[in-house]
Amino acid sequence: MAEGSTVAIVSEPKPASHKTLWLFVIAVAAVLVTVVLLLPNKLNFFGGYSTRQLAYLLAVFYIAGLESGLSGFGFSGVAAAALALLPPILGTPLLQSLSTANQLVSIGELKKDMPKSLKEFWAGPGPYILGGLAGTPIGVWLLTHLPATQLMLIFGSILVLYSLYSLFRPTAFHIKGGNGSIPGVIVGFLGGTLGGFTAFPGAAVVVWSSLRNIPKKQNRAIVQPYIVIGQIYSLSLLAWLHPKVFSHKYWVLLAILVPAVLPGTLTGVAIYKRISDINFKRITYFCLGLSGAVLLMKVLLK
Repeated sequence: MAEGSTVAIVSEPKPASHKTLWLFVIAVAAVLVTVVLLLPNKLNFFGGYSTRQLAYLLAVFYIAGLESGLSGFGFSGVAAAALALLPPILGTPLLQSLSTANQLVSIGELKKDMPKSLKEFWAGPGPYILGGLAGTPIGVWLLTHLPATQLMLIFGSILVLYSLYSLFRPTAFHIKGGNGSIPGVIVGFLGGTLGGFTAFPGAAVVVWSSLRNIPKKQNRAIVQPYIVIGQIYSLSLLAWLHPKVFSHKYWVLLAILVPAVLPGTLTGVAIYKRISDINFKRITYFCLGLSGAVLLMKVLLK
């Protein structure tokens, strides 16, 4: 080293602790719930909704954006709480559209981790997407022809049990290999089929990624492109087969709720960048369990 030279030491940001992370998320949720409850509940403030109900929707979609920005998936698992106020004919395309916006912003923030060439794309999310596109129409058919309630009950139970097992067993079961395109197509097909009648297409791919124990960056590089392309595909099918669902009320609510989703997404991505792989896996398992619990509630509350 030359005399008189100096060495600049750049310290890496410390990962956020597991306890601090959850305290922050709980604090945000508590503040939003308090604000919602303090607002007036007089109806017909907008389209038949009260100020409190609109604030409830904004809070739900902010938290959904935060959760998905943090984990890379599970937007619908949180945003399904909005269906308490929104009829399915309006809520379904709204959730899909806001989920797409959430994923596009998240991918844009993490573009350095996403596939940058056709070769990288096919080595990552490509096979899953191909399988998902083939499986989605079958899932829609199952929804209208088979007892989807029982299927959702089984799938939701599996997700909850798997997430609990993974959270409380430090040495969870893992699979070696599974990197080829054929497993990717099969898992993507299963995810598309399940997504057709559960609205959670990413769950199967996330479970497969966690079983393979891949790093968080590789995980999101597979899961997020899979989800966003699947959502755009589903919206396109919906617009083609049922264009009337995209009513004036849908567009107005979309314009109101996007400003809640995007800041939530950016907050979640910012936290994600500071957490370790271990905490990311914990969050992933929690979100899988949440998705499973939402499916069970949809079945049990019918």
